[in-house]
Amino acid sequence: MACREPLRRVLVLKFTMTPRAPLPVSSACNRRQFLQKAALATGAVVFPSLIPATALGRNGTIAPSNRIVMAGVGFGRRAEYLTGHWFLQQKDVQLVAICDVRKERRTAAKQRIDAHYKNTDCTTCVEMDEVLSRADIDAIVSATGDRLHTPVAIRAMRAGKDVYSEKPATMTTGEGQELVRTAAAYGRVYQAGMQRLSERNFIFCDELARRGFLGEIQTVHAHLAPWGGVHMRRDWLPEQPLPNPAEIDWDRWLGPCPWRPYNQEYVKGGWHNHYDFYTSVIGEWGSHTFASCQSALNAQDTSPVHYPYVNNANADGLAMTFANGVKMLSLADSQWRGSCGIRYIGTEGWCATADGYSAPEVSNPALLRDLHKIVQNYLLRTGRELDHVRNFLSCVKSRRETVANPSLTHRTMSTVHCANIAQWLGRDLTWDPVKEEFVNDDQANRLRSRASREGWQIV
Repeated sequence: MACREPLRRVLVLKFTMTPRAPLPVSSACNRRQFLQKAALATGAVVFPSLIPATALGRNGTIAPSNRIVMAGVGFGRRAEYLTGHWFLQQKDVQLVAICDVRKERRTAAKQRIDAHYKNTDCTTCVEMDEVLSRADIDAIVSATGDRLHTPVAIRAMRAGKDVYSEKPATMTTGEGQELVRTAAAYGRVYQAGMQRLSERNFIFCDELARRGFLGEIQTVHAHLAPWGGVHMRRDWLPEQPLPNPAEIDWDRWLGPCPWRPYNQEYVKGGWHNHYDFYTSVIGEWGSHTFASCQSALNAQDTSPVHYPYVNNANADGLAMTFANGVKMLSLADSQWRGSCGIRYIGTEGWCATADGYSAPEVSNPALLRDLHKIVQNYLLRTGRELDHVRNFLSCVKSRRETVANPSLTHRTMSTVHCANIAQWLGRDLTWDPVKEEFVNDDQANRLRSRASREGWQIV
């Protein structure tokens, strides 16, 4: 499909517009009500024998009025996994469009989606406005590079779409604040891809901590990725000839980042560990593990207040302190047998888990006897599922708050950003989580936001 207008031009209009009143219901609900009224007006109910079973949701199918119509924005390897293992497996979801700046990805995604649905209905585009302007689309799944997660989510919510966004959800605390404001102002459902908040072993450990099974929590450990570093690259890769925009739109690929010469290594994933594109080794896994820790501590609406400087490459041993004295220690060591591990230590015991554990580790094996009961009680109390995508889709229908909601997402990513800034500046910092600013440190406060290229500013 031909692109009608450059993304960077559209963003000026979208981001400078005066927010509309909150939307009371989803666009999906409005459309379904219209279809129901139209069916009655045309007398469709008089001839039920002419309506296919699929249209009525019979024979194991989902009626179109109950389906969530979605589009994908950014379709690399993570998006392939999200759609192939999760979204396409949901009977009440229909993916109808793909937006990506790379032609090869658009083409490959369309082929997979069309093969799944056994049709040729999936459309493709480069300009996201072609997706957001479609009244039939209820929600988007965004799996772009880190630099675009917030701009895509905000623009989609302002267009009336619900959003499932990959992590790390924000690049700065300023982006996080606007993410929270936008979701509230437009009545949108938002879920960040912090999927361990919906996994059995992590939920069990979180419940042990938050419900007193471990006594008074004194320290929590959060696993950091054992590669890369906090001090990211600020240089540019050597310039190469610009590709054909029909194959790769370099301007749109850069998004809000400062202009830099094209080099194919960026597009192949070489943007990692570059300051303009990445949230450092702290954001890589901390976006997961900080979220689990803060959820377990009932600290979803705050962040630690003290961030010490640690003199090593990957922030190993960084001990952040909450206002109540509880410490969150970020570790890049191997105390866990898998990735994204967490450990909660209380006055009466401890528990730990990570990816790949068949069951959590606990100080008292007797705790494991109640694993199923504790997890089931959590699910009954919250109305959530052991499926992060399913939680998002259920909330799209019910308009309830997701587990990785905008507030938790923003506050845990604020922890990431504050920890980064302390390491970049090489000194201890004090954070005021109410004012959301550093105490008596103008230089640190200036790093709460980043300049964006003209046309990409979020205002």
